[in-house]
Amino acid sequence: MSRIKIFDTTLRDGEQSPGVNLNKLEKLEIAKQLERLGVDRMEAGFPASSEGDFQAVKAIADTIKHTSVTALSRTVKSDIDIAWEALKGADEPCLHIFLATSPIHMTYKLRKTPDEVIATATEMVAYAKKKFPQIEWSAEDASRSDWSFLAQIVEKVIDAGATVINLPDTVGYTTPKEYGDMFKYIRENVPNIDQVTLSCHCHNDLGIAVANSIAAVENGATQIEGTINGIGERAGNAALEEIAVALNIRSDFYSFQTNLNLKEVKRTSDMVAKLTGMYIQANKAVVGRNAFAHESGIHQDGVLKHASTYEIITPELVGVNANTLFLGKHSGRHAFKEKVTELGIELSEDNINKAFAAFKQLTDHKKEVTDDDIFTIITEIQTNTASVDKYKLEMFQIQYGSNNIPTAAVELKTPAGKVVKTACTGNGSVEALYRTLEALTEEETKLIDYQINSVGGGKDALAESRVQLMVNGKTVNGRGAAQDVMEASVQAYLNAVNRYIIQQVNTDKQKVVKSH
Repeated sequence: MSRIKIFDTTLRDGEQSPGVNLNKLEKLEIAKQLERLGVDRMEAGFPASSEGDFQAVKAIADTIKHTSVTALSRTVKSDIDIAWEALKGADEPCLHIFLATSPIHMTYKLRKTPDEVIATATEMVAYAKKKFPQIEWSAEDASRSDWSFLAQIVEKVIDAGATVINLPDTVGYTTPKEYGDMFKYIRENVPNIDQVTLSCHCHNDLGIAVANSIAAVENGATQIEGTINGIGERAGNAALEEIAVALNIRSDFYSFQTNLNLKEVKRTSDMVAKLTGMYIQANKAVVGRNAFAHESGIHQDGVLKHASTYEIITPELVGVNANTLFLGKHSGRHAFKEKVTELGIELSEDNINKAFAAFKQLTDHKKEVTDDDIFTIITEIQTNTASVDKYKLEMFQIQYGSNNIPTAAVELKTPAGKVVKTACTGNGSVEALYRTLEALTEEETKLIDYQINSVGGGKDALAESRVQLMVNGKTVNGRGAAQDVMEASVQAYLNAVNRYIIQQVNTDKQKVVKSH
């Protein structure tokens, strides 16, 4: 069977999802999990876009050792230079450089002639080749480009030094047959195409990104690009977990395989969902809550008699296991540390101590502590360690009932160390709570979205809240987890405001450094 490389762009294209703003620690945790999943190449970000993204890409490049790390760049020398500074510590640094090739993009966006586009692409690839051993060149909007022009420019950028050619369906417009035929044409009409990896990158605007990706592979593509859970611009990208499992389950039909460790699929999916704040729809293929649920009596009867009657994918294949009790209130620190190691997450001793304390506190209220609970605790601690003065909840109290006006009282410690408190009313308990928090925080905030979810099942399940706030005109996501729904809601709100503060502090530090 032919091996297909997997190029993950969750940390770049995926982070471009509206409202998603990962910090450096969060991106690093996802990168470590992608390495455990076994992706061949991960696109860590766009270093020239901001100092924060530069630092995140650099941290990933310096940490990840078993997966090639890539960064995006425009066809601009300064972008290429910045990308090299971020990636030079990687074991196999790769530059991903792009330029549009469709008539509509060349005419209205680039305002360049086809000859000028070819000249720019080849010049910048040749420049990048002086630094990077691996260069991926993308023909932006390839699926709406003229095929003969596409073949011409592809041949020239290969001669200039490109090692990977990517032909993306940038706006999710094409169909499987059209996309497959384009790859077939390029393979038959570019004489030096065998010198490079041929890659596909599909967006999901018409809901067929996975089908288009597989069609490309059937017609000569040897690398598939996509994201975990299919997140990304607009309707998202091809979902890598769906592609990998499809190739595995239908190996009788597809003669392709990947290097992915499918048992890490669910854990990777859960981490990306938690840290991006993008819930997975219940009926999402492979990783959705209902993916292995059977409601129909006929289906249930069939599965009980023989699983393969209605279950073509076993939960165990993608790392879905029953949430059984594994640790309890009498479990010690050593057993807890062993479980953290088993979950594949590296924690400092300080964070181990914090996580263990949170775990012991949870066992006072929850009898059955599951892997999901532990994963939630660890994720919250691991990705919220920035040493910046922030808002801290001291106390909150809510009074509400069918005959009472909901009233919330909150006491906070501000970033300046001052303790402030007040109370407000609202039409509901959450409104009262958030009005109080809004009155206590100095930043101007506006709630855009609020969600609440349970971690696992049962009456004593952890509550997980996610919010999207407009803080001083900037959209920020926040999340919080607690046994109490209202406490989780408070923590999510404060987490969003604190994330804004951390971003501003880091931005101010960068300005000071640049001024010197």
